[in-house]
Amino acid sequence: MKLDSIKAIANAVLYEGYILYPYRPSSIKNRQRWTIGGVFPKAFDQQGDASCMETQVLLRGGEQAGFNVHFRFLQVMTREVGQLATPTRELPEEGEPALTRVPSFNVDGRELLAWEEAIEREIALGPLRPADIQEVATVLPFHFEGAREIEPVRGEDGCVAAVLIRTSHRIEGVVEARAERLAPELWKLTIGIENITPLTGAVREERAAAQLRAFTSTHAILTVADGAFVSLLDPPDDLRGTAAQCRNVGAFPVLVGGQDNSAMLASPIILYDHPAIAPESPGDLFDGTEIDEILTLRILAMTDAEKREMASVDARARALLERTHALTAEDMARLHGVMRNQQSQASEIEPPSMGGDHEKPRLVSLLESGRSLCVGARVRLRPKSGGDIMDIALKDKIAVVEAIERDFEDRVHVAVTLIDDPGRDLGAAGFPGHRFFFSQEEIEPIAAGDGP
Repeated sequence: MKLDSIKAIANAVLYEGYILYPYRPSSIKNRQRWTIGGVFPKAFDQQGDASCMETQVLLRGGEQAGFNVHFRFLQVMTREVGQLATPTRELPEEGEPALTRVPSFNVDGRELLAWEEAIEREIALGPLRPADIQEVATVLPFHFEGAREIEPVRGEDGCVAAVLIRTSHRIEGVVEARAERLAPELWKLTIGIENITPLTGAVREERAAAQLRAFTSTHAILTVADGAFVSLLDPPDDLRGTAAQCRNVGAFPVLVGGQDNSAMLASPIILYDHPAIAPESPGDLFDGTEIDEILTLRILAMTDAEKREMASVDARARALLERTHALTAEDMARLHGVMRNQQSQASEIEPPSMGGDHEKPRLVSLLESGRSLCVGARVRLRPKSGGDIMDIALKDKIAVVEAIERDFEDRVHVAVTLIDDPGRDLGAAGFPGHRFFFSQEEIEPIAAGDGP
């Protein structure tokens, strides 16, 4: 399994929650970022913030099996806005120009905002053979130096009117891998990462300062050659007890990639085996488990002022906004709904069908207890009391019968679409979300000439 082939799902995890709808710094939810996969400095004195992440997985393989580990995370970097006291043609070669730090500043229509960006970090370990790390674990220290960068922002006259100041701090950590033989060709691997960045003074007690020295959205990708990982979510019967004994701290390991089980993702959020990004998705919305269509429509519904603020966040937010506005009607239609099989593979966009030779035939009309009903008839919805919120919302609505279906227990279900639903054509085609099912007792036929 090549690493690049699983980077899409890994990147969705890496940037999960990086910025959330409504994609503006003024939104409260975007003032409380970096909420998953946090690995804080060990010296940080607050409780509840872990200083390490550890995952244990099962690997089938002989002496020749070799695996690699890639720990990945984001490092938070501050972005400050500096307004120059006097615009200048060029910044001084050394030092900082005379400026005032401000929350925001407009340079000829370009809005500059103070913000926190992120730097992608990765530490690779391996290839390793489990047999070689039974007695002594492999330990790899690492560090990334801090940096400070000043970006000039010029006005229409060519002079520097403001600067963006990006600052990151030095961070230090260590990754470790060890193995335990459980059977001749069965291993338990223990992989961990720890933040050992030293802290001094107020930084030791201030969470915001410690966050700038933490690892964020931390996760690990494990790949193996000449071996296969065992699912911890659905292990084979003979390994259920062994899988249950695997200990994971801040990580949820799942199989990723192909069906050869040669890769695992130790994720900071709960996923299922073989997760995948929907092929219909036009790009990252920084919320991989959300519905693309909903977020896309919400972005399009923003005011011009809100979109300007979103575009001022950073390059990723601007790309999202531009991509959303570039979507065609065909692109939007693809986002509306897709039926998938049990392996979560995309199928052709078509009405749902039970398929097979045993599919119950649909009825064209129905006569029961003196009540007649047929496809195309108009009805008034009368849901039974005690239903859910949809029953309450649809009560007394006028609808059209699209299908009368009988399930394998010979119960009759009437599929309807709402007269006033602008997406009724999608319901008529069988797509979910615009098609509703009721029993015959919950619908009331409307005589010709009655109703809207």
